[in-house]
Amino acid sequence: MELLDFPTLIAIVGMGFISAFIDAIVGGGGLISMPTLMWIGLPMLNVLGTNKVAAFMGVFVSLTTFIKSGKVDRKMLRIAFPLAFIGAIVGVMIVRVIPPDFLRPLVVILLIVIAAYSILRKDWGSDSAGAIHVSHKRYLIGTALIPVIGLYDGFFGPGTGSFLIFLFLMMGYGFVGATANAKVANCASNFASVIMFCYFGLVNFSYALPMGGGMMIGAYCGARMAITKGSTYIRPLFIGMTIILIGKQLIELFR
Repeated sequence: MELLDFPTLIAIVGMGFISAFIDAIVGGGGLISMPTLMWIGLPMLNVLGTNKVAAFMGVFVSLTTFIKSGKVDRKMLRIAFPLAFIGAIVGVMIVRVIPPDFLRPLVVILLIVIAAYSILRKDWGSDSAGAIHVSHKRYLIGTALIPVIGLYDGFFGPGTGSFLIFLFLMMGYGFVGATANAKVANCASNFASVIMFCYFGLVNFSYALPMGGGMMIGAYCGARMAITKGSTYIRPLFIGMTIILIGKQLIELFR
């Protein structure tokens, strides 16, 4: 492992903390962590692999924090984890042979729909206690889409947190419940991606481990903040992060 100089180490840990703090609440932490790794000069596939290892360390902590608080649906934990895991494995295998950028226009459109719907439905997901009205039909549709989002996370990634939270909101969960249960699928897809990227030798642990350490602390603080503040705090952050994601994808699309 490469020994990092002190300023780089501080930057890696600090950016990891900030990205995981935001990601634990509304997703989108990759907007901070991935540019940090790109700034260091890692090749793009190594950026993806290194970021996944660090992100998994963070999302695991946020998931366990949400589980301990009772915000995670235990039935969903048993269903969503293997589905997202399998989907992400397929996604990582695909990304090694097919450039994922052709998805960017579709991602922008979907994120705009999510942002618009969230803004117009002002009382949406207001019950922070957990599920509101999760019908059997919506439950089945939602679980069927989880491996699709898992595949997307392994293949491309931007907006995965927003897509997962939106999916659980559509199923009938409140914002806190949606955020908590989204971490189940997100943790699984990250874990699967970590296995595949490590297998293909695309992880730089000299950067992944210190960034992951910062992410673990940030994820715990972010999850506790989400649990304490509830939907009135999460909803505007979710909308704001989704809009930022739209801007980021539009810049990449027309650059």
